[in-house]
Amino acid sequence: MSGTGDERPYWVVFDYGEVISEPTRALPRITAELGMDGAALDSVSAAYFAEREAYDRGCDDHEYWSAVAARLGTNVDERLSRELTRIDVAGWSETDPGTLLLLRELTASGVPLALLSNAPGSFAREAERTRWAEHFRHVVFSADLGMAKPDEEIWRVLLERLDASPEQCLFFDDREPNVAAARAAGLHARRWQGPEHAREELRSHGVLPATSGD
Repeated sequence: MSGTGDERPYWVVFDYGEVISEPTRALPRITAELGMDGAALDSVSAAYFAEREAYDRGCDDHEYWSAVAARLGTNVDERLSRELTRIDVAGWSETDPGTLLLLRELTASGVPLALLSNAPGSFAREAERTRWAEHFRHVVFSADLGMAKPDEEIWRVLLERLDASPEQCLFFDDREPNVAAARAAGLHARRWQGPEHAREELRSHGVLPATSGD
């Protein structure tokens, strides 16, 4: 199945965070580990996400947590950094049952799948050992590349890994800037709106068969 009419496969590429995963629920625990009470949750959340891009691009765990702590007027040692990393990885490891069902359906249909995720290296190593990762022929994590979506170069790396042309790929991501960047690189790309909406898009592209009522 191909977007160019040849026999090469039509790849479906998924983001991970808030597509395969549920939104993290780890921030209250992280707040407590940093020695702060619940009233500081919003401040911790702001610091956590403000430093996330550098983490996704490959900075190490202790560097990341030190930067988060500095924004909050505190500091972390190596032991606390390891514990915060463990909690953080676990927080992003809760998966959406409906999306996992879709992955199983696509795998059973012989559709080649790939993952392109902005994620730190610590999460990447854990993710590679999960059951859901077995659905993917290629998993590409930003920290391993030193670049992240929506960088222009990351799409070239993805396509080289897949040995595919842009029009042979349908990409799902929950963030509009990443979707727009993928489209600019020539990929078919759709904003993630849940597994049922994704099925509709997959059917419209001929990746999954149309339902009997279509």
